[in-house]
Amino acid sequence: MSLPNIKNLSLPALEEKILSWGVKSYVRDQILIWLYRERVTSFDEMTNLSKELRRRLAETFVIDRMEVERTLHSVDGSQKFLFKLADGQKIESVLMPQKNDRLTLCISSQVGCAIGCCFCKTAEMGLMRNLTQGEILGQVLEVQQTLPHKKRISNIVFMGMGEPFHNYETVISALKLLRDPRCFNFGKRKITVSTSGLAPEIEKFGKDADVKLALSLNATTDPSRTEIMPINKAFPMERLQKACRTYNDLTGLTITIEYVLFAGLNDSREDAKRLVRFLSPLNTKINVIPYNEYPGSPFKRPSDEKIRDFHHTLADHNFQVNIRYSKGLDIMGACGQLATA
Repeated sequence: MSLPNIKNLSLPALEEKILSWGVKSYVRDQILIWLYRERVTSFDEMTNLSKELRRRLAETFVIDRMEVERTLHSVDGSQKFLFKLADGQKIESVLMPQKNDRLTLCISSQVGCAIGCCFCKTAEMGLMRNLTQGEILGQVLEVQQTLPHKKRISNIVFMGMGEPFHNYETVISALKLLRDPRCFNFGKRKITVSTSGLAPEIEKFGKDADVKLALSLNATTDPSRTEIMPINKAFPMERLQKACRTYNDLTGLTITIEYVLFAGLNDSREDAKRLVRFLSPLNTKINVIPYNEYPGSPFKRPSDEKIRDFHHTLADHNFQVNIRYSKGLDIMGACGQLATA
């Protein structure tokens, strides 16, 4: 029987284990630094720990690494990483260069996805399983290892494969390590978790995590949203609006609204005006995302004129709105294109 991966331990679980061995609590900090800042691959490398503790750790845990099976390079500088997991399942992550030398890593939280959005390539896989904490953090660790000296991942977005709130407790635990100064030390405004709209979890997230939230909205009426995102049957737009208001009140943070534009479906001026009315009570900014087509998709990207008109309608109502042109289109690394099957 294989030993458990120590990177799957939450902060409280690691401390509990150390204390149960009669070791001082500060040793937990040393272990965290070795694992996540120094990125060691064996307990023997933890040279400021006693030989006895290193032996006990090695008898109890392993330090697993993620296997990068393939890396694809885009003409825009993006890179898509295909990871092979210990059980043979596969996931994808995308590293995207941004302005001002920022590097944003889009990571996955599940193998596949159960939400079933009909415009998303990942949805065609269905849900295989949740990722472990070690697999979530492993994407960050392994991609960082590929970067030149002094280059650092600056931002993390949970916008890869899966619905993060369907793997809620593990994602929350991973976020605490990503934020922890002994580990990854990402600021709260450097991490964004995206959801398709699980309203109770949005409200809970406002209490449990101090990072940014993105909502994949993509429609302005319940019938049209339900057509493309079946989750809307469970949590229709009025319920979503209430949840977002609760998150705003709890955190004081702005919610990023992701609005994918589909030709003839949700790209009219009337849609833009309905979006204005829906978002008016909330503290939000809007990313308008022209649809990224892929072979076999029933949807089309709107014309540039339609995209600009939609943007102008929102901007005229004093919303902070950006047109977000996805990176990695030539390597199927853009928004909604990640899939391994």
